[in-house]
Amino acid sequence: MDSTQMIPPSDDERTQLSNGGFDPGKTQVSGPFGQGFDPGRTQMAGAAQKALNMQAVVGNQYAIATHGSREHVLVSLQASGAMGGARMPLNLCLIIDRSGSMEGEPLEYVKRACGYVVDLLEPNDVLSIVAFEERVDVIMPARRVVNKNLIKEHINRLEVGNTTNLYDGIAAGASQIAGVYSGNYVNRALLFTDGDPTAGIKDFSSIVGMVGEQKSRGITITALGFGNEYNEELLAGIARKSGGNYYYITRPDLIPEVFRKELETLMTVVARNLHLRVNLSRWAQLRQIYGRLPTFGNRYAEVTLPDVERGSAESALLELELGARPAGTYRVARLELNCDDSVTGRPERLEADVVLEFTADENLVAANVNQQVQKEIEVALASRQLERTVMGMRTQMIAPGAAVQELQKTMMILQQQGKTDQAQEVQKAIDSIKEGASVEKTLVGTIYNLDRGRTGG
Repeated sequence: MDSTQMIPPSDDERTQLSNGGFDPGKTQVSGPFGQGFDPGRTQMAGAAQKALNMQAVVGNQYAIATHGSREHVLVSLQASGAMGGARMPLNLCLIIDRSGSMEGEPLEYVKRACGYVVDLLEPNDVLSIVAFEERVDVIMPARRVVNKNLIKEHINRLEVGNTTNLYDGIAAGASQIAGVYSGNYVNRALLFTDGDPTAGIKDFSSIVGMVGEQKSRGITITALGFGNEYNEELLAGIARKSGGNYYYITRPDLIPEVFRKELETLMTVVARNLHLRVNLSRWAQLRQIYGRLPTFGNRYAEVTLPDVERGSAESALLELELGARPAGTYRVARLELNCDDSVTGRPERLEADVVLEFTADENLVAANVNQQVQKEIEVALASRQLERTVMGMRTQMIAPGAAVQELQKTMMILQQQGKTDQAQEVQKAIDSIKEGASVEKTLVGTIYNLDRGRTGG
């Protein structure tokens, strides 16, 4: 007989426990708490057969019962290190800015980069190419990569034009992907631009909103910005809304290498179209998901997460607001993650309960802070500080000397929390400021990767 009884979720989510070995505050998969339950982490059923495992770790296994409080939950997604067979085919569109500023060396390196992409693709992959200036042209409609020489001939015909119609370029590229869309493909667009939108629909909200609509249809967009004139806030917004990657390319000769890096990343995607839903119990609210913009409903919130590549990890940090309640153990939230598993080829659903023990003992709460979650909170706060510093530099509200001081503080925090790659990027930015160079584009990429909680890969 099961020793655990749970009051139905429509009541107060309070859990009465009689198995004395239970350690509250950790998460579990669906169902009652059984023997051998490992508190604080989510153990996913059948995880060994899946491409993706999910853990949810609470910032403290105890919460104060006598008054309202806040608590954090770290949702960690770990990808399998093995693909389990051949990679998924790609349905890829190259969306290329060929405005007048691309004339000469930049466009030649873009052509070379596109040629590298063609060489790496296989006959079961689908490729389309869209180029935009004021006008948008479908250089090559979506087709399987069979005659590579013919495809390269199409690429080599690219010529520069005039202004930059970014909105219609993205729309045309997404249309090519949608025309042959399949859940059995990794559906991705690579957007390359060197300028701010100057033709067509130009405002941030319209462009990012359209990208969000494409993501809802399963199409992800990676943004590659080249040079000093493109709008880094817009491109990062496109990547963030779409769940794609963001790259800042400083020199023309780096364009082929970045294209190659992104394509090799796509070839190792093991989980796609990730959608996290946070279902909230009574007396619990979601205050924020750091660095992300969830949509809110009645006692739930939803957010789209980026694709996950082989051997890598992504994370999301949630902040909950908890109301006072009688002492006891409660489920305060239920997490549901839906994704397309590229290893099994099937849709997958991962679930976890977030459980806390509420107590009147403030000393017990203070003594049980989870250091792993605390570390992620520090990183999230460092990312927000970095964002404020970038905005201050952009609006000239922060002088270069003050910006250096703020960046040094952020760099030290990142070093202390083990974010060595991002700390090095901040140090490079500090060196560049001292030389009089602009650093906003680099730091926007640093912020984006910190918010993704991405490691490995």
